[in-house]
Amino acid sequence: MTSPPGCSSYLALFVTFVLIPIVYGLWISLHSWDFMLPDKPFIGLDNYISLMSPDSVNFSPFWQSMQASAIFTVASVPLLLVVPLAVALVMNANFRGRNVVRAIYFAPYVLGVAVVGVVWRFVLDTNVGALNWLLGALGLPDSIAWLSSLPAAWVALVGVTVWWTLGFNAVIFLAGLQDIPKELYEAAKVDGASKWQAFRNVTLPGLRQVTAFVTMITIIASANMFGQSYVMTSGAPGPENKTLQAGLATLQAANSVRYDLLMAAAVIASVPVLLLFVIAQRYVIEGVSRSGVKG
Repeated sequence: MTSPPGCSSYLALFVTFVLIPIVYGLWISLHSWDFMLPDKPFIGLDNYISLMSPDSVNFSPFWQSMQASAIFTVASVPLLLVVPLAVALVMNANFRGRNVVRAIYFAPYVLGVAVVGVVWRFVLDTNVGALNWLLGALGLPDSIAWLSSLPAAWVALVGVTVWWTLGFNAVIFLAGLQDIPKELYEAAKVDGASKWQAFRNVTLPGLRQVTAFVTMITIIASANMFGQSYVMTSGAPGPENKTLQAGLATLQAANSVRYDLLMAAAVIASVPVLLLFVIAQRYVIEGVSRSGVKG
């Protein structure tokens, strides 16, 4: 029995760039990995105990950053699923100028995080920002510190991230919509189904695998958010919105020649993401098994 074409190459790449780095990172986390010293003594679970012990100096910054990443992920992922799907439904309709609309929605995604952060930092500035000026013109509170107070900073970070990245998810959803056989919609129309019923019984099942994929990549991207927070808020209003990447950077700065503690923190942080990934994978498998009759 021969392997599928490309299977061996994929396995080699997976082992080289995924499996070996993971094992090596675990190995480092179990040793005192000081690059200034020739020996790397085995210390077992000391790094993990340090990160899990409330009386440790590493406990607070690490878990505060984990909490910040969790808040951002929980707030942003649902929006980055629902909003792009709604946009994809609009872009999938037949109307004049739809290619222009598609380009407009996708355009922000081609910008770098530094450009997006700087532009929105000016827009959201408390004193001279365009958003507060607009709120004042509408008779609403116009002195909101969008980038230096909570929960306003979370609203700003999540809102900017959705605006910036929804085009990418929308394009993926659009490809999934175009892959659904039109005969299914015609059959639903013949059966007297409303638009909502067709969406619930044809569109959503047809997008099951696409939704699982978008969910996985969105969770991973949200859990690793750093650039928006760093450029827009510059650490304000405090450690409450320092996400995981910022927390790891803090640990690295405090332990500049030791990478063992950093590796242990990365291992702990990867556990919830891995669990969500496994759940999404099961969702994909279930979708494959149920989509045989759906084309």
